[in-house]
Amino acid sequence: MANVKILEQKQAVIDEIAEKVKSAATVVFFEYRGLSVSEMTELRRGLRETGSDVKVYKNTLAKRALDSMNYDMNGELNGPKAMAYGSDAIAPIKTLANFAKNHPALEIKIGIVDGEIADQAMLGKLAATPSREQLLTMFAAGMLEHVKNVAICLDLHAQNLEEQN
Repeated sequence: MANVKILEQKQAVIDEIAEKVKSAATVVFFEYRGLSVSEMTELRRGLRETGSDVKVYKNTLAKRALDSMNYDMNGELNGPKAMAYGSDAIAPIKTLANFAKNHPALEIKIGIVDGEIADQAMLGKLAATPSREQLLTMFAAGMLEHVKNVAICLDLHAQNLEEQN
């Protein structure tokens, strides 16, 4: 029989994983085998800049935590995996995808985005989504275009009224 103290420690880790998954908008599991320590440090730094973080847990403990939350990862948690998580839904995905472009050893496997399981294809689509700042800029530009068009129309109308008088 396993030692009670060890079981309590494992349960604490399972609870920690479950809490991180619950509180994060996005959780991404990726393979990091083949990355050097300096590359992992670079990845951690990049994730922290976006308000995200990365942690390596034992797969069995991660599976137990995810099973307790009714997430079925379809056997994706085999082999060494790390977990990136953050409060922004897109930032961890974009950071990992950009890092993977220059470091082919990093391979994004599966994730949980806003409580839903996301496969590699979905994570790829989300990584291609513009950032929040870019979307806000695009929205503002679209709004300014309408204001500009109204101003031009009013100016042309005022010129027509002046010509008629």
